[in-house]
Amino acid sequence: MSKPGDDELHIASFVIQHRQDAMPALTAAIGEHAELELAIPGETRSVVLCESADRYAVMDRVDQLRAVPGVLNVLLVYHHAEPREALEAEVGARSDSNLAGVQS
Repeated sequence: MSKPGDDELHIASFVIQHRQDAMPALTAAIGEHAELELAIPGETRSVVLCESADRYAVMDRVDQLRAVPGVLNVLLVYHHAEPREALEAEVGARSDSNLAGVQS
């Protein structure tokens, strides 16, 4: 039985503030989850992307990353959810009503 939201894709980004020596543990923690990607590694701040079908998994990943030794803070800076079908549709296949307010 499917739950509401099962057909959604959640896209989120996190800014992680961490100590310099936390990078190996942070990289390992990110590697444990297929939906996480280290987009921009930094000495003390890094950006991680998350794509998940489960909105609760996004917040679970925030909590898991906060628990990594040497991580000082994890900030959710972007979260977008959209039906997977809409994201997979070709741009030309979308109706003009989806482009309301967009000028060429």
